[in-house]
Amino acid sequence: MNTRTLIVALMATTLLTGVALAQPVFAPTDKATAHPARWPAAKSQGLVDAQTEAFVDGLLAKMTLEEKVGQMIQADTSAIKPEDLKTYPLGSILAGGSSPPLGAPDRSAKEPWVATVRAFREAAATRGGTNIPLMFGIDAVHGNGNVVGATLFPHNIGLGATRDAEMIRRIGVATARETAVSGFDWAFGPTLTVPRDDRWGRTYEGYSEDPEIVRQYADQMILGLQGAVSEGQVLQKGHVAASAKHFLADGGTEKGVDQGDAKISESELIAVHAQGYVPAINAGAMTVMASFNSWNGIKMHGNKTLLTDVLKGQMGFDGFVIGDWNGHGQVAGCVPTNCPQAANAGLDMYMAPDSWKALFDNTLAQVKSGEISQARVDDAVRRILRVKARLGLFKTARPWEDRDGVMGNAEHRALAREAVRKSLVLLKNNGVLPIKSSANVLVAGSGADDIGRQSGGWTLSWQGTDNKNSDFPNAQSIWSGLKDAVEAGGGKAMLNVDGRFDSKPDVAVVVFGETPYAEGVGDLKTLEYQAGDKTDLALLKRLKAAGVPVVAVFLTGRPLWVNPELNASDAFVSAWLPGSEGGGIADVIVGDKAGKPRADFHGKLSFSWPKSAAQTSLNRGDKRYDPLFAYGFGLTYRDRVRLPKLSEVSGVTAASLNVSNYFVAGKTPAPFSFKLSPTTAVQIRPVDAGGVQEAGRQIVFSGSAPATAAITGDGTIDLTFQTNAEMGLLIDYRVDAPASAPVSLSIGGGKLDVSPVLAAAPVGEWRSLKVPLKCFAAAGTDVTKVAEPFALSTAGSLTVTLQGVKLTTDPAGAVCPAKAQ
Repeated sequence: MNTRTLIVALMATTLLTGVALAQPVFAPTDKATAHPARWPAAKSQGLVDAQTEAFVDGLLAKMTLEEKVGQMIQADTSAIKPEDLKTYPLGSILAGGSSPPLGAPDRSAKEPWVATVRAFREAAATRGGTNIPLMFGIDAVHGNGNVVGATLFPHNIGLGATRDAEMIRRIGVATARETAVSGFDWAFGPTLTVPRDDRWGRTYEGYSEDPEIVRQYADQMILGLQGAVSEGQVLQKGHVAASAKHFLADGGTEKGVDQGDAKISESELIAVHAQGYVPAINAGAMTVMASFNSWNGIKMHGNKTLLTDVLKGQMGFDGFVIGDWNGHGQVAGCVPTNCPQAANAGLDMYMAPDSWKALFDNTLAQVKSGEISQARVDDAVRRILRVKARLGLFKTARPWEDRDGVMGNAEHRALAREAVRKSLVLLKNNGVLPIKSSANVLVAGSGADDIGRQSGGWTLSWQGTDNKNSDFPNAQSIWSGLKDAVEAGGGKAMLNVDGRFDSKPDVAVVVFGETPYAEGVGDLKTLEYQAGDKTDLALLKRLKAAGVPVVAVFLTGRPLWVNPELNASDAFVSAWLPGSEGGGIADVIVGDKAGKPRADFHGKLSFSWPKSAAQTSLNRGDKRYDPLFAYGFGLTYRDRVRLPKLSEVSGVTAASLNVSNYFVAGKTPAPFSFKLSPTTAVQIRPVDAGGVQEAGRQIVFSGSAPATAAITGDGTIDLTFQTNAEMGLLIDYRVDAPASAPVSLSIGGGKLDVSPVLAAAPVGEWRSLKVPLKCFAAAGTDVTKVAEPFALSTAGSLTVTLQGVKLTTDPAGAVCPAKAQ
């Protein structure tokens, strides 16, 4: 990565503050030490005033040490019950991306969420002692996406293409209202990352590869979520606390590895990755979330020079620093239940979803022993109480929970539809757009009638997978929007996902692209779209061969190498991840009866588009900047540019490495295969499963000798992220003949005893076993180098059929068997 041009340009405009950004000279041990004088100055607005500080002083004087430590810990709804708060005086609760409300399914409307928040608050209020209200946080990264019926805005990558800061503020207001009406008072956003390698699975959470757009949007989203923070006033009336995240350089890691290491200079850290935090702090951001990643080998959760000296010192941040999901446990010498290093570095509140209880006990002991100073605790708690006071939590109950007509209302949906229209980027138009609304239109592709697909990750669950259109009562699919637009002009629209037709259409709109993912699950090795599986390309080519003009609508969380798909299309629109208002696409690509535009294309690329799949780190200002479509590119209907045929040589030799699916639908996806040892004692054969021919594999252990049936790949895979993210190994199996001896399940060197599980499974009945990866790690697996992600071993006889072996992000029903002897 070369950022010299960008840094010089930013220095020329004084980076908001006039602070010079001289290139630092680091000693080998100094690469992760920040120098505050080199950083831009900022100052939290409206958080500190004499009245609030006096109120906080009074609380601190009354609080016990236990109450103070409790304020520094946040637990997740999946791992704590309201009655726990009668004993443990925690300061905050969150509902993670896949955590359900109490007594209700994960995909629930606002009422169960309101009931959940109230249950926790009421329990905390009955504990006795100093009455400190809870803060309740949730990820609301593109609207309040955890709640059924919410308005889902385009993900940030699409908003970056709009270049409309004023609209960002309006989206913040709408998001805050739909968050507050669900009972929450804290939204974990905005994400101020600057992604520099598009292989990163969180690229779509960034507004742009360039800090200029992030800088323009940061304060506007803060002001939308929180409103203006001013002295003597509290935030209620539909506003929530914001959390600028993730501090710092989450988008700058080497090779785009999620939670990886940003091996960059301090000047690049400032010029590229810190720029959004200056306006965010100046706008009164109440919280900042520490990042999972490292900077030159030191985890952000443990870097005092950044969290304390820079953020709270030079940058004048007066709110509090919240950790990310057990992120403190990744600091050197720490585990999720024990990490004084993070508090001493400047972390004010631990996000300890399932580790909260032991962490509370250990942190309390460390304060008593002096390992964490009383002054550090008082500073952290002062910051937390200050935010709670300015948020109005000590006042009467927030009024928004009882309001009707807020969630997914017409005004918010119209705003989301406007955002979709403005986010669309036209990459190619060889004369086929706009479509006449009087035409006969075929709509095809796997993403055409799938609201979950068009909404992406962080939608009703962490990964955004397994959603149905019925889960989105206030939403519209892309197909539905196209159908309405065409029929309004007297035309005819037909949906066939596979692109089949009886009567030749005038034009085909094919909607395809990435399937939902979040965080490291979405990390890639190259930028080639559908490497090794050209299903979508085959559809485009088949329609072209039939003489049907093809409009491609591409759903994606990042720029990808799609030269073959561009060649096979007459028009190509990057729709990003538009969210709940699929009709916004039809507003632009479908014209009137005569084919005149009803709305023009507005979007401009906020990320450079690659010419080859090897251009993984491609950013404006690079020394060798050679994109297919440059930063800022985007055609309109006024442009008469025909895209010539593009090279279809990807520039890479290896497809993206599969690290999650080991045996699915009767196949072991590359690079995995079954391995039996010794073959004299264990055999495998295909069998029917789930009503599908040969979708299963039956493994027969004869008992003649100790044997193992394993799934192995080429070399090793690194499952560090998957383990830290608390993913699990999911096995769909059927016992056909019970085991005559102990049976172990292993990943790498860590073996677990699954004999009791198999013994309890009725013969001939399909069952599922879900084991967290951290259980294998505890049993001895080196998750950084896994050669065999699945192995079943026994010295006795056993017949078992497998229908699926894969990793899962859903923690429900997971068990942790004992370590095998």
